[in-house]
Amino acid sequence: MTLKEQLMADFKEAMKAKDEVAKNTISFARAAIKQYEVDHREELDEAGIIAILTKQVKMRKDALADFEKAGRTDLVESYNAEIEILSRYLPAQLSEEEIQAVVEEIAAGLGIEGGKQNMGKLMGPVMAKVKGVADGNAVKKAVEAFLNK
Repeated sequence: MTLKEQLMADFKEAMKAKDEVAKNTISFARAAIKQYEVDHREELDEAGIIAILTKQVKMRKDALADFEKAGRTDLVESYNAEIEILSRYLPAQLSEEEIQAVVEEIAAGLGIEGGKQNMGKLMGPVMAKVKGVADGNAVKKAVEAFLNK
């Protein structure tokens, strides 16, 4: 079953179960996928769908900080539930240790031992390798930690 089919099946299941949060979250995700396909006049593959779902999760995580600052616990809970639902469709994320291992491996291959001036040289190849399975901020922290050793 493709990711699109899985989203549709889960959308129908959420409607039957009268799970409004899941129904709305999946509906928004499907709409974002459809909007991209219409705008770019192309059918998305699994990687493209994952990229859109990752973007949806990132948007919600970014909004969480603002809601917490404003004391909107109702919205924080709602967005956390939406993030959890969308995360079901994404590949498992790498742990900090796994990201650090990738950073060290690529740095050794490039001959980089440290220094802030190497941030750009290291970030590009690391992000290319962990695309879709690691958060950019976590990668940035791991690269900075490696370069500051």
